[in-house]
Amino acid sequence: MEKIQITIKHILDKIIGFILLLITTPIFLIISIGIKLTSRGPVFFIQKRVGKDGKDFDIYKFRTMIQNAENIGTGIYTEEKDPRITNIGRILRKTSLDELPQLFNILKGDMSIIGPRPTLRYQVEKYTPHQMQRLKMRPGVTGLAQVRGRNSLPWDKRIEYDVEYINNYSLWLDFKIVLKTIKVVLTAEGVYGKRDEIM
Repeated sequence: MEKIQITIKHILDKIIGFILLLITTPIFLIISIGIKLTSRGPVFFIQKRVGKDGKDFDIYKFRTMIQNAENIGTGIYTEEKDPRITNIGRILRKTSLDELPQLFNILKGDMSIIGPRPTLRYQVEKYTPHQMQRLKMRPGVTGLAQVRGRNSLPWDKRIEYDVEYINNYSLWLDFKIVLKTIKVVLTAEGVYGKRDEIM
């Protein structure tokens, strides 16, 4: 039964991802123009992340920070009033519109609409055997950890929710996460968090 649900999940990812990409094309254009007019650098931020079965892939986001931000200040860690975040970047982060380009990742098969958020290689190298279970499914744009606290949660708690999601997977669970994600996005809950040991 689980394999059938996973197959249906992948089919729905492709169909919904394609439809959303068509619908949001005007938004893509507006955001792209806004980024180019307000700061130097590319429209998209591309970064290596770890996906299903520990395989690397390029994740796509709209750029929300100044160019080369990872090598300035606090590096990959971002605070709410981080001076490296551009004006339009603050809006994109608050509304989660910076994640929109991940529709391309979904269509490529690197990601799913729902699943554990993809993390960086150095973080995965710190996983325990139990935590490695979060790599059994394609990473998602949203997931159980995102609707239960997002970045406000410490990393070990986020990973625990991801493992819980995988071990209790169902299409019904995905549906409930989608509904809760709408609330989280509208209220901008947990956009920024505190640094912890795995960071």
